[in-house]
Amino acid sequence: MKTGLQERMRHEPETTSDFAATHARIVQVEEFAAHNYHPLPVVLSSGQGVWVEDVAGRRYLDMLAGYSALNFGHSHPELVRVAQEQMQRLAFTSRAFHNDQLGSFCEALVRLFQRLIQAADGQPAARRPALQAVLPMNTGAEGVETAIKLARKWGYTRKGVLDGQAEIVVFANNFHGRTTTIVGFSTSPQARYGFGPFTPGFVAVPFGDADAVQRAISPRTVAVLVEPIQGEGGVVVPPDGFLRALRSICSEHDMLLIADEIQTGFGRTGAIFACEHEKVAPDVLVLGKALGGGLLPISAVVSSRDIMSVFAPGDHGSTFGGNPLACAVAIKAIELIETGDYAARAAELGPYMMQRLRAIGGEKIKEVRGRGLLIGVELHPSAGTAHEACHLLMNEGLLCKDTRETTIRFTPPLVITRQELDWALERIERVLA
Repeated sequence: MKTGLQERMRHEPETTSDFAATHARIVQVEEFAAHNYHPLPVVLSSGQGVWVEDVAGRRYLDMLAGYSALNFGHSHPELVRVAQEQMQRLAFTSRAFHNDQLGSFCEALVRLFQRLIQAADGQPAARRPALQAVLPMNTGAEGVETAIKLARKWGYTRKGVLDGQAEIVVFANNFHGRTTTIVGFSTSPQARYGFGPFTPGFVAVPFGDADAVQRAISPRTVAVLVEPIQGEGGVVVPPDGFLRALRSICSEHDMLLIADEIQTGFGRTGAIFACEHEKVAPDVLVLGKALGGGLLPISAVVSSRDIMSVFAPGDHGSTFGGNPLACAVAIKAIELIETGDYAARAAELGPYMMQRLRAIGGEKIKEVRGRGLLIGVELHPSAGTAHEACHLLMNEGLLCKDTRETTIRFTPPLVITRQELDWALERIERVLA
């Protein structure tokens, strides 16, 4: 007799009718949607926890988790309950008015930010104020754009940089979003090609090289923008001490340290924020993805009240930013992450997963790297592309995503159990051994 877990894990071949149901929906997307993605040929219709089901009734273990938006898993019951209750009360107001969820959301997020400040006690910082403020937006890219505007105006009004001359140091192979400003300082040819002219004011240096940052600084430099771990860049973990070095450089030269924790935040790396691993408090923290509990888009920029005060009414905003539905869900997501359970799960299972992956050996795997449950497996060129490997894994019942052509990214929901992870690893070993 099958156990409940075995039943959830079944993944049978397609029948003719199954194939027709899947094919019809893929054709519909191909005909009516823009071709700006290259998805795997699977059409999902439901999800619970780490499991999703397609229109043909096949089940898959989600090893992508919406690029870390689904840290709490699919359809988390507490998050769903809060969303349903809020939708019946009040789903949307613009920032032309107050709503009864925005203040509580901002207070809860400030509470999380203060954890970073407390953890960084004793580390150098130019600003360690008691008061912080939150600016809510909708998407990660909007959050990064907000941080860029914040840093520039701070540079002009507080540091004394001449208007229009501000520079921000960024890193090679970065991924902060897809707006024209952001792709303008990407080092990916595909991200840039055909979208210029680009906004000036960004200087790119090698990731993980603090000395290169020091050399790139000029009197016009107002900020350093960094991902604590580069996710889309291939799951690249910088050398130990890199973030602490950036903190010291920014403090010494009166610049803002902006941490993009859109993918690394909310427990993904084994701590609530990846900056906690080095006890570093950024001046500006950008969040998104898991902040919305896997249900709704919401992002936020958190900084000191002093820095945030460079924005005056009318300087920046968003029609949907801070809407009560997204705020209510985010409040519950913050409560869940504050328990410490999700970060602890990533801290426990991440090293175990990387150990198992490194033990596979063979001629396909070049390197395994990551932290917590943010893990990248880089393949040798002779092993084929990572996208091809993701097709094979899909056929085994795992949904994964390639990045940078040769790297498979494994970022399962943080609710995954040891038994479910073992099931996934057996299939990964089967494909990559």
